[in-house]
Amino acid sequence: MGWKALHRWLGLTVGTLAVLLGMSGAILAMDPVQQAWNAPAAAAAGLPVSTLVERVAASIPWAEEIRRLPSGAIVVFSFAADQPQASYVDPANGQVLGPWQASALPRWVKNLHRSLLLGDAGRWGAAGVALAMGVLCASGLVLLQRRMGGWRRLGARVRGTLAQRIHVIAGRVVLAILCLTSLTALTMSASTLGWVALDNRAEPEAVSLANGKPDMPGAQLAALQGLAVQDLRQLNLPGTTDPEDTWKIVTAQGQGWIDRYSGRMLAWQDATLAQRIYDLALVLHTGEAAWPWAVVLGLAGASVLLFWLSGIVIWWQARRLAPRIAGNTPQAQADVLIFVASEGGSTWGFAQTLQDALISAGHRVHTSALENFQTTPATRQVFVLAATYGEGQAPAHASGALARIATLKAGHVPVTVLGFGDRQFPAFCAFALALERTLRTQGWPTLLPLECIHQQSAQQFARWGDALRDALGEPLVLAHAPRIPATAMLTLTARQDYPGADGPATAILRFTWPAQSAVARLRGHGLARFAAGDLVGVVPPGSAVPRYYSLASGWEDGFLEICVRQMNGGLCSTHLLGLQTGGTVTAFIRPNPGFALPRSRRPVLLIGAGTGVSPLAGFIRRNETRRPMHLYFGGRDPERDFYFAPEIQTWLGEGRLTSLQTAFSRVPEGGGYVQDALRRDAGRVRALVAQGAIVRVCGSRAMAQGVSETLDTVLAPLGLSVSALKDQDRYAEDVF
Repeated sequence: MGWKALHRWLGLTVGTLAVLLGMSGAILAMDPVQQAWNAPAAAAAGLPVSTLVERVAASIPWAEEIRRLPSGAIVVFSFAADQPQASYVDPANGQVLGPWQASALPRWVKNLHRSLLLGDAGRWGAAGVALAMGVLCASGLVLLQRRMGGWRRLGARVRGTLAQRIHVIAGRVVLAILCLTSLTALTMSASTLGWVALDNRAEPEAVSLANGKPDMPGAQLAALQGLAVQDLRQLNLPGTTDPEDTWKIVTAQGQGWIDRYSGRMLAWQDATLAQRIYDLALVLHTGEAAWPWAVVLGLAGASVLLFWLSGIVIWWQARRLAPRIAGNTPQAQADVLIFVASEGGSTWGFAQTLQDALISAGHRVHTSALENFQTTPATRQVFVLAATYGEGQAPAHASGALARIATLKAGHVPVTVLGFGDRQFPAFCAFALALERTLRTQGWPTLLPLECIHQQSAQQFARWGDALRDALGEPLVLAHAPRIPATAMLTLTARQDYPGADGPATAILRFTWPAQSAVARLRGHGLARFAAGDLVGVVPPGSAVPRYYSLASGWEDGFLEICVRQMNGGLCSTHLLGLQTGGTVTAFIRPNPGFALPRSRRPVLLIGAGTGVSPLAGFIRRNETRRPMHLYFGGRDPERDFYFAPEIQTWLGEGRLTSLQTAFSRVPEGGGYVQDALRRDAGRVRALVAQGAIVRVCGSRAMAQGVSETLDTVLAPLGLSVSALKDQDRYAEDVF
C-alpha cells in the first residue's frame, strides 16, 4: 500500500474518532491556560523551600502538604476542625490568598479524550487512534513534500481548490505538532495500560527514630535550604500523631525522605528514565507548566476538524474523477496494451483517447495501471503513458512499477513511452525518462522515441498521434478532449486593441467573473482564487478542447486579464478577439505553481517577448512591496506591439518596476531581440543573478531557447547556468 492510499484509508476509517480526540484535546488545552490566568503569584525565583515552609507554618499551623502546581502557584492542604482545606498561598509572605479548587472542566471531556467514555476498553481504543493519527500525520508529511515538489518547496504558494489549499496550508502549519501529540499520547498510554512501569521499586524503609529531641523546624532542614521552590513538586510534612513519620519531598529529579529530628536524608530515589520520559510527554501533550504551548496544542487539536472535512471533500472530488476506461478488451486477447501511471487522473483521459483511436483502426486494446505491466502472446504493441509526480517520483499507485519492470525479461514487443509533466519543475517527466532508460537497458524495442507532453497539451498529444499514425501506417487521429473542470461564465468589461500591420492583431481583454459561495470554492466549482502566472482555460463555442492563456492579473485585482494574439485559423483566438463589451466566454482556472514567484525580497529578472509579457505584467502589478523587479521586453514595433506600455510606465513611476530594457526587431535601431538586450546588459544581469535573483521567462519556445542559450553564456563567469538556476528553483519558463 502506497503512502497516498494509506493516508486516505486511515483518514476515512479513523477520521471521525480522530476529530473527537482532537476537539476534546483542544478543550482540555484550555485548562493550563485557565490555571495560569487564575493562579495567584507564582513562587519567587530562587526562594528556598525552607523559607516557604517557615512562612506556611506561621499562617497555616495544621498544614500537611505543600504542592507547587504546574502553573507555578503554591497550594497548601490542611485540616481545620476536621475539615479538609486547600488554599492558595503567597510564597512571598505565606499569606492565604483564597481557596483552591480543581479544574472546572467537565470530567466527561477528560474521559472522552482518554477513554472515549468506554472505560478500560476505550483506553485501548484511544491508544489505537493515537497510533493511527501518528501514521496519518507521517504519511501526510510525506505526501505534503511530494505535492510541493520537495522539502525545499514546502513554503511555496499553494494552489488548487479551496479544500486542497486548506488541507495543505493547515498541514504545513500543524502536522509536525500533531505527530508529536500522537507520540506523546502513545507514551502516556504505555504507562496507563501497563505496558511500561514508571517505577516498580518498593519504597525504602525510611523511619524517624524518636530520640527524645524535639522536631527540627523545617526552616533548618539542610535538604530544604538547598532546594528552590521552582524545583519543588510536592512536600509532605510529618504528622503530629506519628513520631516515626518523616518529611517526604518530590521533585522532577526524584523523591527523598528526611528525618524529622535530625534533618538527615534517610533515603533518596532518583526518578526512573521511564518517569522522566512520561513527565516530558505529559508537558508536551497537555501544555501543563507551559501555557503558551497549551495554546498551540489547542489550535492544533481544533485543526483536526479542518483536516477531516477538507480531506473528505478532496476524496470525494478524486472519486468523481476516478478513471473509467470504456471498451476494454481482456488483456489476454488484446493486441495492444496501454499502461498508465497517473497521480491526479488526467493521464487516464489521454489513455482513453488513444484506446478509442486504436479500436477505430481495428485493434483490440486493453488499458490498465502501470503496476500491472505484462505482455501476453497476443500482444503486438505496448504504450506506457506515464506522469511524473513531485521531485521526479512515480505516481503513488505505480511506486513499485519501475523496479518490477527492471526484473522482467525483455520481450520482442515494442514498448513506447509517452511522458506527461510540467516544464516549470526541474524534474520534468523524470519518471517517464527513468522508464525509458530501464526499458531500453533491458532490451525492449520501441516504435517511437520518448515524447514528453507539457501541461497536458492536447495539441502536442495530437502531433504525437500523427507520428504514431505514420509509424503504424494506419489511419489514426488523436483528437483528445480533456475532461473540463467546472467552469464559469466570464463577462468582458474592457479591451485594448493592437491592430497588426503585417502580423496578426492582438488585444488585452479584461473580464469579471461571478461571485462564488464558500461551498462552491471548497468543492472546486467555478473559478478558484488565481494569481498572475496561472492559466485560464477558455472553452470556445463549437469545441470541447480548451485553450490556455497566461493571466496578467490575480484575484485581488478584481478582474481577470489576458493578452490574446490572433492565430491563423485559431478558433479560440478568433472568438475572443471578436468579443464586444458585455460578451461572455466559458472558462476555468488551471494553477501554474511552478511559475509563481516565491515570497522573498530577492530581486526578480523578468524576460518576455510579445504576448509573453502578460504574466510578467501581472507580477509587477501585484508588487506592492516594491521588491526589485527588472523587465526585459522584446517585440517587433513599439508602435504596434508594446503591450501594457502605459501600465509599465506607470509602474516604473510608482516603483513597482525597478528598470525596463526593451528590444524591437522590426524598427531601425530597435535593439534586435530580447536576448540581444540581455547580452548588451550582461554585467548587470550577472550582478542581479549573483545577488540571488529569481528569473522568469515567458514567450515562444524559440524565444525561450534563445534566452536560455544567452544566459548560459552571460552567467558562465559566475560558474552558473540556466540548468543550475532551475535546480535552485530560481528559473522557470512559461512557453507556448
